[in-house]
Amino acid sequence: MIQDSQFICIFAPTKAHQDVKIKEIIAALERFAPLPLQESYDNAGLQCGLTETEVSGALLCLDVTEEVLREAIDLGCNLVVSHHPLLFHGLKQVSDANLVQRCIRIAVQNDLCIYSAHTNLDNAEDGVNFRIAEKLGLIDVQFIAPRTMRVSDGVGERTVRAGSGVLGYLPQAEDSLAFLQRVKQAFDVEALQHNELLERPIQSVAVCGGAGDFMLDDAIRAEADAFLTGEMHYHNWFGHEQELQIAVLGHYESEQFTREIFREVIERAAAQLPVYDTEVTTNPIQIL
Repeated sequence: MIQDSQFICIFAPTKAHQDVKIKEIIAALERFAPLPLQESYDNAGLQCGLTETEVSGALLCLDVTEEVLREAIDLGCNLVVSHHPLLFHGLKQVSDANLVQRCIRIAVQNDLCIYSAHTNLDNAEDGVNFRIAEKLGLIDVQFIAPRTMRVSDGVGERTVRAGSGVLGYLPQAEDSLAFLQRVKQAFDVEALQHNELLERPIQSVAVCGGAGDFMLDDAIRAEADAFLTGEMHYHNWFGHEQELQIAVLGHYESEQFTREIFREVIERAAAQLPVYDTEVTTNPIQIL
C-alpha cells in the first residue's frame, strides 16, 4: 500500500469468498487501477456478465479466447479477468462470425463475467510498467511524465498519480550486452530485438510495456540510457544510434507478469477465493 499525506491507495478489507460478489472484485481492481486512467481509445472495464452474482473463482489472462473461456468453465470460475479487452468496438451482431462474437456467446451461455483492466492498469502507480521495472531489478522507479487525477470510487474521491511510462535505475551500471542479456533472462524470451550496442554504460532505463514506442521521445528527453518496450514500428528505430539502447521484447512477453498484479489485488479483497492463471498461451506470434 502506498500512502502519504496527499496520495492514498485504499484496498477493501479481505473477505471470505463465499459471500463475495463479482462487483466487489471489480471494485477492488478499479480502486487499484481506476477506469478514468485509461486512454481515450480504450474500452477497459466490464465486457459482459452480471456483477451481482457471487463469485465462484477467477481466471486471469492477457487475452480472452474461446480456449480461455472453456478453461474457466472447467475450473468452475465465473469471472475472467483479462488485460486486453475482448470488446474494443461495438458489436452489430452476435453470432459465430469471428472470435469476439464466439467468445461473447460462450460467456453468455455459461454465465461468465469478463472484466478487463488495460491502459488504466498500464497507467496506474504500481501497474504494468512498475512490474516490468521490478522484474529488471530497477530502483527509484518513477513515472516519466507524471500527472495527477481526481477519481471517485466506492470509498470516496481521492487523488492518484498516473503516467504512461516509467524511468528507473540499475543498482550498478552495465555494459549494453550485459543489459540486453539481463532483459532476455528476466522475461525468458526466445528473441530480443535491439539496435546497435550502446558504447557507454547503461544505468537509467525507461520502460513502457505493450505497444509503447510512442514513449520513445519521452525516454530520450528523460536522458535514459536504454528504452524497453513490447513493440516498435520499423521507422522509429532510425536515428537513435548511440543515443540510447533500444530493446523490444514482444507485446505479449512485456505484459506477461500482469496476471501477478491481478492476483495480488484480488487476494487482498478475498483471500480465500480460488484464483488461477490461465494455462493457455494466447500469444498469436510464434518464433521459428
